[in-house]
Amino acid sequence: MREGKAKVLTGEEFARLMRVVAVEMYPERNAAIMHLSFGLGLRVGEIASLRITDVMADDGNLRDHFQIKKCNSKTKQNREVFLSNTKVRKSLAAYLDHRRDIDGIAFNVNAPLFKTQKGMAFTGNSLQQVMKRLFRKAGLPEQVSSHSGRRGFATKLISSGVDIKSVSVLMGHSNISQTASYAETNPVMLQQVAAQVL
Repeated sequence: MREGKAKVLTGEEFARLMRVVAVEMYPERNAAIMHLSFGLGLRVGEIASLRITDVMADDGNLRDHFQIKKCNSKTKQNREVFLSNTKVRKSLAAYLDHRRDIDGIAFNVNAPLFKTQKGMAFTGNSLQQVMKRLFRKAGLPEQVSSHSGRRGFATKLISSGVDIKSVSVLMGHSNISQTASYAETNPVMLQQVAAQVL
């Protein structure tokens, strides 16, 4: 890992984080937040900006995809986000069921998807602080930040052989050079690729 970059979590580290999330306050909410970050590569500001209607269709079920609107995107471009990851879907569905129970008749699809302890919408900074507290509680290294989920998402896609153009689209980058900065050199992967050339 290069200095100054958010650390990519190992599978064991993510499992440790989720064990902490499960026993802390707001476990359904925080699990859904972590899954959106680590499972879809969303920026913390994008997560904070989501409304219930962004992820939930009129029939009450989760959408297959939703859009990050350009006003909430760092690159000022609309971006499609696909809700095809089963762990992300399961976590979001559990959170929405919990939210319906808590809100009761006040449940409003136009409300923020995630609310603070005081019932307000998160800002990017306030959500970042919640994530940071959970990372530290899980004993994760200082280099783990709210950007670690996004970096991990891109790194796993690239390591799995997904072409860089597709990764760029999924990340919402305005150019491929931004995406290339997420590609870490992996000697094992390079050896496997070289073995398959001819």
